[in-house]
Amino acid sequence: MTVATRPSPPRLPRPARSALPLIRRMHFYAGIFVAPLLAVLCLTGLAYAATPQLDKVVYRHEFSVGHPASGPALPLSAQVRAARAAHPEGTLVSVAPPAETGRTTGVDLSVPGLPTGAVRTVFVDPFTGEVRGALTMTNGRPPLQQWLWDLHGTLHGGTVGRWYSEAAASWLPVLLLGGLALWFAKPGRRTPLPSMRVRPGRPRTRAVHVALGLALCVGLAGLTVTGLTWSHYAGARFETVLDALHGHTPTLTPAQTASAPGGPSLSVDRVRHIAEAQGLRPTTIDYPSAPGQPFVVGETRDHWPVERTGITVDARTGAVTGKLTFDDYPPLAKLSTIGIRLHEGLLFGLVNQIALAALAVGTLVLLGGGYRMWWLRRPTKGRRLPAAPPRGAWRRLPTRTLAVGLPIVVALAWLMPIFGITLAAFLVIDAALPHLRRRSALPTVAGPG
Repeated sequence: MTVATRPSPPRLPRPARSALPLIRRMHFYAGIFVAPLLAVLCLTGLAYAATPQLDKVVYRHEFSVGHPASGPALPLSAQVRAARAAHPEGTLVSVAPPAETGRTTGVDLSVPGLPTGAVRTVFVDPFTGEVRGALTMTNGRPPLQQWLWDLHGTLHGGTVGRWYSEAAASWLPVLLLGGLALWFAKPGRRTPLPSMRVRPGRPRTRAVHVALGLALCVGLAGLTVTGLTWSHYAGARFETVLDALHGHTPTLTPAQTASAPGGPSLSVDRVRHIAEAQGLRPTTIDYPSAPGQPFVVGETRDHWPVERTGITVDARTGAVTGKLTFDDYPPLAKLSTIGIRLHEGLLFGLVNQIALAALAVGTLVLLGGGYRMWWLRRPTKGRRLPAAPPRGAWRRLPTRTLAVGLPIVVALAWLMPIFGITLAAFLVIDAALPHLRRRSALPTVAGPG
């Protein structure tokens, strides 16, 4: 008698070890949860990029003279006296001659009670001495521009707002690199660019999403790096790196140019003449901050080519005791200065602003396309949300990928602490969810009684 034996089931092939499932899952969740933060950054950045035009409209009375410019301008000292007569409060800090014809002169006063970095600026008609008004300027920004700056950086939310903006900026590189990796690793891709000749729906949305991502990745990467230099935690790490690489922006320090004790004997007009003889067209003249300290004269141009020239002038003798030009900046300081001006939309004027606006609008479309692709994956029946990429991607990571990728992730977490904290939280929650769901699915056993 022959006993039939059941054939053993065929062995299923083990999934290939690859980093792509993990990249896909990280890109998915980063897109779902970080995209709203990025959208807010885009909208607030779009508003801030328009501040040069907005300021000219809102503060036209303060910034502009009230008549066609004609005749010689009054001496700076006379303009300062007019400002002090109208605003005797506070301490005289600096004077900013007009950068172009038809603009007013700004006289800065340090007034108790103003926020850190803020001064009261009195605007004087350089031809008539008329005081056109006064504004609280924070780091050179008028109130509207500063309000939009804070909106873009913190949503006026203090510490929590700083976390929001830093989290969005920190995760943007992950989104960019993840998207690029998924595209270039796509099976059957024959060209480096996506094709638009695909059927409508999710395939076409994906093609547009990929095309925009490839077109915007360099600009977005630049905005991320420059934006993180202003952030709280990543900015502190950036300062540490600059310290190690000797890449800080050099400054003219009064301690290096101190003159003999005593109050300044030079007039501001004489200081301006000395600066012009040195080839400067002064944009700011800082008064001595203490007896024996020098005047500090600066010429700053944010448009291309960037100009950062400063001299110190002995307040009693008129001797030029120090000079610093943009050529004296180390390479990293030059790069960061140029990058920040690009980020603010100042380097190339209106062209720079249009480019930033295109980046912001393109990014909003990119984010919307990501959500649309996710929504089009939902089941055709029922009201369930689309499924996420499957778990278990960690277990399929090649050892070589772990050996290379783990130190990179640790380095990024150190450079961008908010990224490191949120990444750790994501990993803990992602690992805990299956266990929590299994526990909630267990039947409840009634006790005795």
